Amino acid sequence: MNALNIAEYTHTLGLQAKTASALMARAQAAIKNKALLALARLLRENVQALQADNAADLARARAAGLPEPMVDRLKLTPAVLETCALGCEQLAAMPDIIGEIIGMKQQPSGIRVGQMRVPIGVFGMIYESRPNVTIEAASLSIKSGNACILRGGSEAIDSNRALARLVALALAEAGLPEHGVQLVQTTDRAAVGQLIAMPAYVDVIIPRGGKGLIERISAEAKVPVIKHLDGNCHSYVDDPCDLDLAVTVVDNAKTQKYSPCNATESLLVARAVAPAFLPRIGAVFAEKGVEMRVCAESRALLATVSGAKLVDATEADWSEEYLAPIISIKVVAGLDEAIAWINRYSSHHTEAILTTDHRHAQRFLREVDSASCMVNASTRFADGFEYGLGAEIGISTDKFHARGPVGLEGLTSLKYVVLGEGEVRR
Repeated sequence: MNALNIAEYTHTLGLQAKTASALMARAQAAIKNKALLALARLLRENVQALQADNAADLARARAAGLPEPMVDRLKLTPAVLETCALGCEQLAAMPDIIGEIIGMKQQPSGIRVGQMRVPIGVFGMIYESRPNVTIEAASLSIKSGNACILRGGSEAIDSNRALARLVALALAEAGLPEHGVQLVQTTDRAAVGQLIAMPAYVDVIIPRGGKGLIERISAEAKVPVIKHLDGNCHSYVDDPCDLDLAVTVVDNAKTQKYSPCNATESLLVARAVAPAFLPRIGAVFAEKGVEMRVCAESRALLATVSGAKLVDATEADWSEEYLAPIISIKVVAGLDEAIAWINRYSSHHTEAILTTDHRHAQRFLREVDSASCMVNASTRFADGFEYGLGAEIGISTDKFHARGPVGLEGLTSLKYVVLGEGEVRR
């Protein structure tokens, strides 16, 4: 497509989405749930066909020299597809919050004032690598009564097209508008520039991908953006703590999967427990080939670990999102320094404390300025599905409207409603 055709194409997508959004907003809960259950069924019925399309994307990615953690993000394994299907079913089982009225209060004038939850309207989703985001975004769009325009990465185009076809079938089966969920079919990057500059049609843009993509969207968008730039997540091992629990949780937080934004990238350890804890977790990391970027104090405690890959940390390491088998390790004096360190270097995504001190846990939850704060749990739980949201559209580290995993409520707005019986203002 040339530039003129791209502009016309995205304009058409926007107009179709805006028209469909009115129909999606008024759809009854049973109809939306029918579409979600149909989509779950179609995903399970088409696992082999979807994997065939996905194989083409994987082959192109490897031929292009894409790093293996990025290739891993592209995979539509049976487990990934089953998680997508379960997310659809989880959403279908959830109450329909559209039209819900909250906070209704009688005023001295006689009127009653409350707030009604309504769809945002049309959201645009721009994402890289993970084709399962197509299903997460589509299912949340359906349940929340929104229309959406999805623009996935060129590296996943075959997978995204295949998944979008199933979404279209599910919409049709339930009697919802065919343009309720649209996939941008071109891989031309000019389409992104057009999509983020259509406030007449698009109410919010949600980028999900690398820092470069999100920085570009944030700088150039002419519509509101829900975003997070980095996932520099911390796990802090406190004094006191259950050492066995801490080793298990930190291991999972770092090594269960290296590529997600909720994997722990920075490990803080209280000085009093560091001599007992660090050699144990160091042995786990050494066995799994995890490189450790260390401070001088942690290097001394890890020096005797057989096979340990130790590299002196630089200032940049404390802020880095590795998305790889690399972790930064810092010994801190205790809770006060840990909280101050996290608030300075964190990307404000997800942080966890491993502790047996209830007061320390409560301080950590109150004082750490991040979208998700955890006690004695792996940062890998920072996910819409794991939080019981059915799915997530992304993670927000903003402080307005939505924060943390953005699920159903994050795709809605509130408007004031007033009920009266002929009252007039005097």
